[in-house]
Amino acid sequence: MPHKTPFTSAIVAGLLLACVVLVLSVGNARAEEGRSDIEPPFFASAVAQGSLPPIAARLPDQPLIVDLAAQALEPGNYGGTLRTLITKSRDIRYMVVNGYARLVGRDARLRLLPDILQSYEVTDERIFTFRLRSGHRWSDGHPFTAEDFRYYWEDIATNPELSPAGPPALMLADGALPQFEVIDPLTVRYRWSSPNPAFLSALAQARPPFIYRPAHYLGQFHIRYADPDRLAAMIASEKVRNWAALHNRRDNMYKFDNIDMPTLQPWVNRTPSPAAQYVFERNPYYHRVDAAGRQLPYIDRVVMQVADGRLIAAKTNAGETDLQARGLSFSDITVLRQGEARNGYQTRLWPLSAGAHMALYPNLNYERPVWRALFRDVRFRRALSLGIDRHLINRSLFFGLALEGNNMVLPTSPLFEPALQTRWAVYNRAVANRMLDALELTARDGRGIRLLPDGQPLR
Repeated sequence: MPHKTPFTSAIVAGLLLACVVLVLSVGNARAEEGRSDIEPPFFASAVAQGSLPPIAARLPDQPLIVDLAAQALEPGNYGGTLRTLITKSRDIRYMVVNGYARLVGRDARLRLLPDILQSYEVTDERIFTFRLRSGHRWSDGHPFTAEDFRYYWEDIATNPELSPAGPPALMLADGALPQFEVIDPLTVRYRWSSPNPAFLSALAQARPPFIYRPAHYLGQFHIRYADPDRLAAMIASEKVRNWAALHNRRDNMYKFDNIDMPTLQPWVNRTPSPAAQYVFERNPYYHRVDAAGRQLPYIDRVVMQVADGRLIAAKTNAGETDLQARGLSFSDITVLRQGEARNGYQTRLWPLSAGAHMALYPNLNYERPVWRALFRDVRFRRALSLGIDRHLINRSLFFGLALEGNNMVLPTSPLFEPALQTRWAVYNRAVANRMLDALELTARDGRGIRLLPDGQPLR
């Protein structure tokens, strides 16, 4: 969420920061030389000393423009430290999840758009051609090129020592791997003989398959490229079995715990693991800008403090965090709402991509034949659904904040049909009873409980 001042009050929210919003627009932007507000102040000293190139040399030739106006959001100002809490060191991986720098990303309407990529072309769901951004660089300043894709495919994914099980299943279409081609230094192509429709979508996931690696960094740990004596010394120093174990230890794109490994994410990890507190600093070569040409993110640092999971709600209530989602649940709403006025934060709902928070599935293969027959009868399942008071559950368990209805695709999906949201899902005891009567389940015991065809209670 953008702020016009550095973070001074807590925000408990299900919103991503302006620098990592999912509404992307493909366009051209270039830092305007001479504008004092273009260079983030965080890097001003390094640029003045000559240890870091100026912003015009750090951005890709065509950065990605983040369209804040499309979301009715205002541009932010540079600076500030964002505080958040995690329950264990491995949770620093959420910097990659929420940073959401992906080859392709989804916008608010779930459309796939280029992000790290400049563009892409898909032919018959079989042939995928990716064009990279000219001038895009890793966080250490090294060019991001087709070599990074080649390294992953030839030296990791299809290397039996690094990937004994072979490439990830996503790279298979009808059991066959693609033909990988480097077209030019900024273009790669994957060509399958059969359609692989899930490939592009998977690249936009919260935990995507990273089909590229910083070849210039990882090559020093690969037997194919490393100096043998230096590699042997590192294996001995790290106390690992062989070069493959060393390489795998250093290759942590998702875990995000190797501070020496370059990244394309908005912030760079500066804290070795394990630690009680992790500090992440802005990536000087990040590829996104706002409409004014100012490099994102706006926030200079993110600090993740490891805390007892049982205390996160209380610490949030006390104003010890600026943005918190991890470690909070519906049961904490009362505590969080109580602290809003005192500590100046807001409690918001995080939209989920799941069709329902709670879903019931009758066992269609139940061992008792009489129950199995009933569960397989759609009329019985519909009667059960009509007998569930979702409104009561919503008020009792979810503070009236849930959307009552069926487990189905999200309203943002092009497949969403409003009528299906409530079909057989509105509490109606009378109709449910009539449907059970129509199934000839009319016999009852002395307590009024319906009886199954075998005479046992229907419960």
